[in-house]
Amino acid sequence: MPNGDGAVLSLSAAGTSLVLDISGRVPSILHWGADIGALEAATVDALRTTAIPALLNNSPDVARVMTVWPTELDGWSGTPAQEGNAAGTATTPRPELDSYTHEPAADGGGVITLRFVDRVSALRGEQRFTLDAFGVLGIDLSVVRDLALAPDAGPAPYTLGALRALVPLPERATELLDFTGKWCRERAPQRLPIAYGTHLRRAHRGKPGHDSPYLLTAGTSGFSFGQGEVWGMHLAWSGEGEYLVERLTEGAGPFAAVLGGGEALHSGEVMLADGERYDAPTAVFVWSGEGLDGLADRLHRRLRARPAHPHSARPLVLNTWEAVYFDHDIERLTTLVDRAAQVGVERVVLDDGWFHGRRGDYAGLGDWFVDRSVWPDGLHPFADLVHSRDMEFGLWFEPEMISLDSTLAREHPDWVLGPRQGLGAPARRQYVLDIARPDAYDTVLERVSALIKDYSVDYVKWDHNRDLLEAVGHRDGGDRPSVRAQTLALYRMLDELRERHPGLEIESCSGGGGRVDLGILERTDRLWASDCNDPVERTRIERWTRLLVPPELIGSHLGAARAHTTSRTTDLAFRLVASLTAHAGIEMDLSTASDAELATITAWADLYRELRGVLHTGRVVNADLADDATALGGVIAQDGSRALFTWTRFDTSAAGQSGRVRLPGLDPTATYRVRVRQELGAASRHQGADPAWVDAAIDGGVVLPGQVLATVGIPLPTLNPQQAMLLDLERLDLERLDLERLELADLNSEELS
Repeated sequence: MPNGDGAVLSLSAAGTSLVLDISGRVPSILHWGADIGALEAATVDALRTTAIPALLNNSPDVARVMTVWPTELDGWSGTPAQEGNAAGTATTPRPELDSYTHEPAADGGGVITLRFVDRVSALRGEQRFTLDAFGVLGIDLSVVRDLALAPDAGPAPYTLGALRALVPLPERATELLDFTGKWCRERAPQRLPIAYGTHLRRAHRGKPGHDSPYLLTAGTSGFSFGQGEVWGMHLAWSGEGEYLVERLTEGAGPFAAVLGGGEALHSGEVMLADGERYDAPTAVFVWSGEGLDGLADRLHRRLRARPAHPHSARPLVLNTWEAVYFDHDIERLTTLVDRAAQVGVERVVLDDGWFHGRRGDYAGLGDWFVDRSVWPDGLHPFADLVHSRDMEFGLWFEPEMISLDSTLAREHPDWVLGPRQGLGAPARRQYVLDIARPDAYDTVLERVSALIKDYSVDYVKWDHNRDLLEAVGHRDGGDRPSVRAQTLALYRMLDELRERHPGLEIESCSGGGGRVDLGILERTDRLWASDCNDPVERTRIERWTRLLVPPELIGSHLGAARAHTTSRTTDLAFRLVASLTAHAGIEMDLSTASDAELATITAWADLYRELRGVLHTGRVVNADLADDATALGGVIAQDGSRALFTWTRFDTSAAGQSGRVRLPGLDPTATYRVRVRQELGAASRHQGADPAWVDAAIDGGVVLPGQVLATVGIPLPTLNPQQAMLLDLERLDLERLDLERLELADLNSEELS
């Protein structure tokens, strides 16, 4: 039994600790955050003694406890872990710990599993805490209906209203950060003080949505990318969810507030008969004592350690959408492919418009057959052309959607997801296909799978372009809420396709960045962060997307000079730098590019291939700057040997120059050669001359100590708006540096003599 009497269980990894007290009816969290070292008997006694808060006036006659499954029985008046009823009864859940297992991992972390019985709700519950080697905590909850626990209970099913994972937050967590957004402006941050009451965010769109809370983070006052203690939560789920931070006046046991969430269930969506089970989506919690960058580093390491994480070099992509839209003319597309091969593209994706009746966004969804009026010989000529140029072939699908103007809808109108009383308004002139129906699921799966096989498709862009409204399916004799069933059917379909077609890669797109979550990432290899290829907007969107997702999983494309989504016009060099630091691609029409532009794009493709080994494996860092009109972000190789920073200016600002800016994440004891990479063109300046060090950095590199770069900072050029500069840093071996200096001195002596 761990810790002597078994009253306290703990897991530790990567500088974090989770400590549970299991001595009560329901366990409670004594600590989650910074590693507190070995749990000696005195530490255990102190943790348990200090876990008992004051007995307040006008409150229950026993001190309130914040358990891992909080209920009103504990005196908890906040949001409960569990909600539900059995035909209006069994509304006061009373879980009791029945058994547990404690399985620490040899290399850090491990699993604690708690099993409960609830004789009021007639449920068996399970809660699993999994701390991985990177200090990321996953909490999984499940319940099974067991009428044997309550012999007097009637046969009515238990209607589950919610099952949430909730963890306590200390008093020093005073601010929160989450995200909102819209199409083409996803993951826009918003910061608020943690006030009394509940900060509740619901994703009620059938998916996380463009306004997803994304990663709800609480932190110490003024926390930033590089500073402060932070606690974050993300729901690894592609359906509907809720995120909350809640602070009551009486606190949460010895803590001040709670952080958590779970799936947002519709009334009647989960009704558990005897023996039926509900598994909640994994709630992912992460702590960092080094600000948001530290939090992101843990999450990136977790993702990169997955067996299915893409480990091959991320190919340079060309997507046809903004180049041709629905104009699928084989001659025009052939020219595009030839230009793509010329500049160094490694994967070509044929986007929307190739299937039956799809001459616009008003028809055809569901009819996954090649449109022979446009492609008389099928897609073989085009797919073969792409493969003959040693490039991968990708194809766009939107399998979860249906157009009323389609053969599928005319033959199976009951497959459209919606109430029997009549459908609501379309969105993007389309509806949702009820893939939770076995017949609809099988039809779509077989068509998509057949096309992947017939055309040797290497890559699928999987889109989902509208919210789910009145999402009810025609099952069990009525209209049943179906968002959960739809999400699980999506997961099954993706899993089946990957099993049938080993090596197939899938990109998750949802009107851009409407479905960016760790649930979809378990089944896909790339996320489309936004439909906005405007580099000004895109840089900001991707900066925050990288808080959860590493760069190699984020698609980022070169768009046209005049952005299709914002009408903003930007320089080619700025667009190229902006799309370089993720999984790079092209969406502009290369057939309209001049020879000079093609040469620059070719240089960019070469640069991408040179740098992607660092960009797609390194640690992401961001400088905390006082001027919001600028940004400095970087990626540092895991061994510290190389670093790439992008200095960006979005707008003008009051400051004439930056002053000394520190480059975060560098080793102060190392020495670096700093180069300004200008293969893509020189950034336009808003100044008379650069800071003195820049000329040498452009000519071949300037050697600077890490103490100056990381601790003191260096002045950066004042760029004009919508300009960016790429800094390439190489850590130098001191013996090699001394040798170079000696060789240079000898050359100078020879010249003088």
